[in-house]
Amino acid sequence: MALDITLLLEGAGVLGIGVALGYGLSRAAERKHQKALAERDLASLENARREAEGIRREARLLANEEGLKVREQTEQAFARRREELQEAERRLAQREALVNRQLEELVQEEKMLRQQQAEVTRKGETVEHAEQELKSLVTRRKDELAKFSGLSEAEARKLLLKQVEEESMREAANLNRRILEDARSKSETQARRILSLAIQRFAGEHTFETTTATLALEGEEVKGRIIGREGRNIRAFEAATGVTVLIDDTPNAVVISGFDPVRREIARESMQRLILDGRIHPTRIEEVVASVTQEIQEAIQHAGEEAVFKVGLPPLPVELVKLLGRLRFRHSFAQNILDHSVEVAHLAGLLASELGVDVQTAKRGGLLHDIGKAINHEVEGAHAHVGSEILKRYGETEEIVNAVAAHHDEVPTNGALGVLVSAADAISASRPGARSETMATYLKRVASLEKIGASFPGVEKCFAVQAGRDLRVMVQPEAIDDDHAYLLARNIARRIEEELQYPGQIRVTVIRERRCVEFAK
Repeated sequence: MALDITLLLEGAGVLGIGVALGYGLSRAAERKHQKALAERDLASLENARREAEGIRREARLLANEEGLKVREQTEQAFARRREELQEAERRLAQREALVNRQLEELVQEEKMLRQQQAEVTRKGETVEHAEQELKSLVTRRKDELAKFSGLSEAEARKLLLKQVEEESMREAANLNRRILEDARSKSETQARRILSLAIQRFAGEHTFETTTATLALEGEEVKGRIIGREGRNIRAFEAATGVTVLIDDTPNAVVISGFDPVRREIARESMQRLILDGRIHPTRIEEVVASVTQEIQEAIQHAGEEAVFKVGLPPLPVELVKLLGRLRFRHSFAQNILDHSVEVAHLAGLLASELGVDVQTAKRGGLLHDIGKAINHEVEGAHAHVGSEILKRYGETEEIVNAVAAHHDEVPTNGALGVLVSAADAISASRPGARSETMATYLKRVASLEKIGASFPGVEKCFAVQAGRDLRVMVQPEAIDDDHAYLLARNIARRIEEELQYPGQIRVTVIRERRCVEFAK
């Protein structure tokens, strides 16, 4: 028991020593930790102090740099200002010198003007004196003329006025005659055009040279096969094609007559195939006519599509394309209407591009402007009106419809397109050789113009230009002076009026040129 107590006491003492030792160690560790923290804080403070010092130095350097930069900018601004002031002073000095020079010039001009005024006054007095002498001379001349002629001044004036009046009357008569001839020529042309269109669209009993097609035959015995027994073959042929076949008018030939050019072409091709085949009877005639009709319709379709492609337009409605193709078989004054329409489309497009108008719309109006000519007599009205109604039915724009209706000035135009189409139509129709005037006739007229111009004395060369509408006459300057050049132009114009027949008017231009040439040796 006593031993146990002793052990307990020793254990308690050891425990107390351990506790005391642990407490002392913990206090020592804590002091060491606090010391480390204090040292770290001191180091951080020192680093912060050093960083602050570095920042302070950098700020001082930046401030110095900014100050230098501001100083340099200020000096540069002052330098520019000094240069501007110097430039302004230089300009002011130049302006002052210019003003001084102008003042000197004004003084000189004023002095010259005074001298000129004095000279003019002196010359005016001289002219006035000369006028008085001239009046005196004129008076004496009149008295002498009256004495020699036996006429007073009033009688001479009356005689002169009478001569002038007679000359004016002759010129007025010539002008009146030219106007009447021009009107007569235009009226005949218009009448031929109307008759041509009416004949092509109307199927009547009358014939015309442009409404026939002639086929050559190898012998007269072929005519018998064409006529057939009791005329049944020729009647079947006429019934199937809608044309008239003339057998006995021309030897070794058969003439096909009809106003519809498409039917006439179908009949011509069918007759040619029947003659080559040799089998001519009503059944065979119907078969051949049906086959040729189908081929012609396909050719019409192809011709219309080709025309649209040539112009460069997007596809048109099928019916309009067919109507365009039918124009391939129609002519106006020997000009193919489909070719004419394509030509008008291109011309209208070129004119539109020059004026800033839509080119595609102009081409469309030009291509379709004569489409009314493809319609037969079953639709009444002028071809321009008929064409506009057709285009309206197929949904064309109001602008194109009006251009087609107005291209012959039958209705007023609503815009520039109608004027362009009308102008392009006139250009295509009036070019030499396009319609009624053949190339041979045109060349003969041009040669006659040049011959008339060269027949006058003093003419060196003579050229007809602008399709025979302008005659350029080059004269010898030593033989013809300026006054006689005007008289020569008038005489040539009168000679042309008397000897030639021509459409419109011809301008005569007399050119007088003097060239002075010298050689440096």
